[in-house]
Amino acid sequence: MAKTIMIVDDSASLRQVVGIALRGAGYDVIEAQDGKDALGKLTGQKVHLIVSDVNMPNMDGIAMVVEIKKLPNYKFTPIIMLTTEGADEKKKAGQAAGAKAWIVKPFQPAQLLDAVSKLILP
Repeated sequence: MAKTIMIVDDSASLRQVVGIALRGAGYDVIEAQDGKDALGKLTGQKVHLIVSDVNMPNMDGIAMVVEIKKLPNYKFTPIIMLTTEGADEKKKAGQAAGAKAWIVKPFQPAQLLDAVSKLILP
């Protein structure tokens, strides 16, 4: 059974690029356009990993991580932040919220898949 990964980004083209890379590696993908949309789509199903942008309308990625970590079904779900933000204070805020990895855009799909494979156990 394929592992499920949620992609959260307000850019449809970035969701598409990440989705193609993940589906190509055999993962099932759920897409959300911002933090609120993501929380609405977390309805109890198993999600093995979340890849999220930081800067998004309605609810940014760090606020979303804080909210996800409050949900019993998703408290231990690893989260990778995929963002243009490279500042240490943003990274520290993400880490404090519960993000497990931080990848700065532009990125190589292989770099993302490497991080994903380290956080999703076979």
